[in-house]
Amino acid sequence: MKIVRRIGASPRERGSLSGETCPDIFELSDGNFAVIGTEATATLDSELPADAGRADHERIVVISRETLLRARADIPEA
Repeated sequence: MKIVRRIGASPRERGSLSGETCPDIFELSDGNFAVIGTEATATLDSELPADAGRADHERIVVISRETLLRARADIPEA
């Protein structure tokens, strides 16, 4: 598995010049996506809807709205 490309604008393009807030989305060679975000599992785990689940090896991460909105045009439809 390898990173193929960034989805959306880079953190620098979104105004992160200090490296303190760098959420990012990447498309992987297997077709999946990797996300860099703020780890929030402890805070949000109890907020998950009843029909949602999280395996022990999975984490809830938060990315900014701007990160996702600016990635929208780069997300493949299929």
